[in-house]
Amino acid sequence: MSFTGLGRPNATSGMCAAGHAKDTFLEQKRKKIYRYLVFRIDEKKRKVVVEKTGDPAETYDDFTASLPENDCRYAVYDFDFVTSDNCQKSKIFFIAWSPSSSRIRSKVLYATSKHGLREELDGIHYEIQATDPTEMDLEVLKDRAN
Repeated sequence: MSFTGLGRPNATSGMCAAGHAKDTFLEQKRKKIYRYLVFRIDEKKRKVVVEKTGDPAETYDDFTASLPENDCRYAVYDFDFVTSDNCQKSKIFFIAWSPSSSRIRSKVLYATSKHGLREELDGIHYEIQATDPTEMDLEVLKDRAN
């Protein structure tokens, strides 16, 4: 997928994933070398790019701390858990982080670009739209995964 708009991107044009972003996701999914990925929209490049990767040893608190308080981001979190049958499982969550305090333009740009990115990231199990930390609390992930 490529961006075909002319001139400066606007909030309704949407952005696509840079090749590196998709490759990094595939590494996370297949090789389990990242606990999480945080993506941001680079308007100059007109692409969704990887902003941060989290090592497998990092916690969910490390992940949530990596999200900006006042700006939108996309994130993918590899959630490991044990079922009631004592089986080790892993589910991949896509999180659209759009805090209430972020700029309207940013919210619109991230909302219009989400679908294109989600199509690029094959293998997501669950999606969460969060406007404050309580909407993506660890308990929310546990409830969805079980």
